[in-house]
Amino acid sequence: MRWEKGEASPGLVDFLAAHPELPRGTVLVPGCGTGHDARAWARAGFTVTGMDLAAAAIRLSQERTAEAGLKADFRLGNFLELEQFARFDWIFEHTLFCAIQPAQRDDYVQALLRWLKPGGQYLAVHYMIRDKDGPPFGCVQQELMERFTPHFDLKQGWVPRSYDNRTGLELMLWWQRK
Repeated sequence: MRWEKGEASPGLVDFLAAHPELPRGTVLVPGCGTGHDARAWARAGFTVTGMDLAAAAIRLSQERTAEAGLKADFRLGNFLELEQFARFDWIFEHTLFCAIQPAQRDDYVQALLRWLKPGGQYLAVHYMIRDKDGPPFGCVQQELMERFTPHFDLKQGWVPRSYDNRTGLELMLWWQRK
């Protein structure tokens, strides 16, 4: 699994360590893979739901989370299409936006609005490449601003600590839903 990095997003790990004051609430991690990021949120005291298209990823997420002595709910489904079963205080994603077909990006924004509570927080690590032959597909900051600013206020943006092969290629954005 080329997308399997074996650990939580370094940017997420740093974010959670830098913000111990965050009120603990519910988090949705769409495109959760084998659950590393979901477990990082759970370790930090949040109530977590991970979602992925791959049944094998969900099974591994459940197994690894139980082995770690943590609790999280994992659901098989498509973030863009699944019928809403809850609304969340947070949505965190690591390079999901660049993994979907560019023609589905409006659907992605609508899914965020469907799943996220009003005033909720959207935290994302975007893979800033220009590749048109994906996945991953190209993503530039101007597109992110144009798609998200009508619905979200940008709280902070930065280049996070990343996996070795992505150093300097990721942009982390923290938004609050209007």
